[in-house]
Amino acid sequence: MQNFGMSEILIILLIVIILFGGKKIPDLMKGVGEGIRQFKKGLHGDEDNKKEQD
Repeated sequence: MQNFGMSEILIILLIVIILFGGKKIPDLMKGVGEGIRQFKKGLHGDEDNKKEQD
C-alpha cells in the first residue's frame, strides 16, 4: 500500500465535503467514533471473558 501525501489527503477531504456537505460531517464523525469505541469495548470484553474462565 502506498503512503498518502498531504495533497492526496486534501483531495480526499474535499471529495468527502462535497459528497456529504459541511453539516453532516460532524454526525458522520460521531458515528465513526462510536463504532470505534464499541469495537474496542468488544475487544476488551473478550479479554475479560477469557480471564474469568481461567
